[in-house]
Formats: sequence, structure tokens, C-alpha cells
Amino acid sequence: MPKKILIVDDSALMRRVLCDIIEEDQRFQVVSMANNGAEAFELLKTNQYDAVILDVNMPKMSGIDVLKGLKQSRIPARVMMVSVDTSDGAQITMEALELGAFDFIQKPVSAFGCKAEEFRKVFLETLYAVASAALPVYEQDTTKPSEKPPVVIPDKNVKAMKQSEGNIIVAIASSTGGPKALQSVIPELPADLDAPVLLVQHMPKGFTVSLAERLNELSKLKVKEAQEGEELQKGTVYVAMGGLHLNVKSQGGKYTIHYTDEPNREGVKPCANYMYESLRETGYDKVVCAVLTGMGADGMEGIRNLKKKKPIHVIAQDEGSCTVYGMPKAIANAGLADQIVPLEQIAREIVMNVGIIG
Repeated sequence: MPKKILIVDDSALMRRVLCDIIEEDQRFQVVSMANNGAEAFELLKTNQYDAVILDVNMPKMSGIDVLKGLKQSRIPARVMMVSVDTSDGAQITMEALELGAFDFIQKPVSAFGCKAEEFRKVFLETLYAVASAALPVYEQDTTKPSEKPPVVIPDKNVKAMKQSEGNIIVAIASSTGGPKALQSVIPELPADLDAPVLLVQHMPKGFTVSLAERLNELSKLKVKEAQEGEELQKGTVYVAMGGLHLNVKSQGGKYTIHYTDEPNREGVKPCANYMYESLRETGYDKVVCAVLTGMGADGMEGIRNLKKKKPIHVIAQDEGSCTVYGMPKAIANAGLADQIVPLEQIAREIVMNVGIIG
């Protein structure tokens, strides 16, 4: 049965173009369209859809206001945002993801840009991932104490373990659902983590700066968008720049960021496979890999190739806590996962495998 889609956009032409793209794919059926957020919110009160395509800037009720309304009214919906390629658009997109949107797609400059084959492919793949995800669940009892385990402060045993394993680096891959999931991982890492952290989150150019800034605001360690040629430092998270592939190079005993511009791999740029494979020729004694929620299989081939050259420890997010159980599933099915754990335990396991400085 085709997945039922609601399109929300104040442009009649954009609604028509998106509808035509969707209707050409037998996996989907557009069952409703709305020209503003208020109309969409009323539809969502009384109807269920497999996915909602939601514009940001609209009259009467913006896309952000719709998400706030859904959360406040406890109306579960799988939402894919249509974002614009500006700095303000990137910040609004981050807010939308924090409010519950599963993923986003960049809106072309004009509706005719939607007809480009690359846009159609990414749009439909993202829509299918969102439409196939589990519905968000709102806690029924907000007074109930959180069952989330406390942040782990590594003890002398962790320090001793780290000293026996040498120089370590952490490499994280995530995609659909990742920006929100990362807020349960990165802020839980201690400032004195005894390793640098690389992070590939599938995002286009212009959006990774906002992601890094938001995570930096929430975290104890430093989070920044990785810059070409900069040296990796312990206790810092380096977010791969959108639109390029992140690699690590060894230069005079130092490890530096190097970007390449090969074609998309696994349909994405940045691709985590390049990050993992670049670590094969570095002097790190061990790589702790963490693969979080996301569609597709990015990370699996790279980790498999890395394992041939380096000792690694692979942590995969479990199905129950994933927005989309794709990338971690590929890791698990390939027999590469040393641990499969819920999202809230991933930071703890990273710390237990790395240790703290001192």
C-alpha cells in the first residue's frame, strides 16, 4: 500500500511540482495538501499520514509553529522539512530537528530546480526513510523521574585501561535522526576525553556550522566544524563540513583534517566510509567507531576496510532507539558490531573505551 503524504507549502507551484515527483513513485500517494501551517495543523489533528513535507516560512503558522503545536498537543507525525540554503535557514532547520522533524531537504531556488535528477533522487530517498520510521513517542507522565543513566565520570580503572591501549581516536557516523540523537551523545562526553572525536553527519553545505554551534552550546568539550589542515586535539569534536569528504592525514607525527571532493558515495557527501578508511594509514593504536541512526549503509564498508589494518571497537545504536534503523543495521548484519546499545548508553561506552586525560 502506498505511503500517504501531506504536502504543506504556501507556493501553489511548489506544491504541484512536489506532488508530481511523489506521484511518479509508486511507493507514495499524496492524499492532502495545505497552503499554510494553520491549515496543516487542522489536518493533522484529525488525519494520519505516513509523512508530512513541511515548508518553513508560511503565513498564519510557520513550519516551526506547526512543530511546536504538534509537540504541545502530543500529536505524533513524521515530518520532513523543506529548508532554504541560507545561514538563517540552517539555524531554523536545527530548531526544527530539535522540535521533532526527522530530516530535511534543501528547497531549490525555483520550483523548476526540483526537476533536477539529483534533487528528485535525494528527495524521494529521504521521504521514504522518514515515512518508514517509527512515529515519535511523547512521554505520558512528565513528572516521572528520568530513567536515563547519569553521565559517567570515568574512574581510575578507565584511566588504567586507556593507558594500556595507547593513542585512540573516536569516529562517529549518523544520518536521518542524527542531529537530535547526537544531543544525547556529544553533550554526555567529558571535557577531558582522552581522544579527538570525528563526526560525519549527512548534511549539505552550509548546515554543518549550525549543527556544530548547537552541539558546542550543549557540550562540555569543544565542538566545531572541521577546517582544512587543522591539527586534531583531544577533547574536541570535529564535525565534517557538508558537501566535502573528511579524511585524516598524518604529517610529521601530527594528525590533520584533509577534505576531498570525490563524487557522492553511498549517495552522500560527506560520506563516513572515507573518514574510516583514511584512519587506516594513521598512527592511532585504536579507533572507537560509533554508528548512529540513519538510512542506508554508510560506515559499514569503511569500518570493514579499517578493521583490516587497525584494532577497532564498534558501537552500534540499537533498533529501538533509532529514528531509522539503516546504518546501524548494516553494521550489525555484517557482524562488525562489538556492542549494540540504546542511544543513551553510547556516550558511556565511548568513555569506557577511551578514558580521560590524566
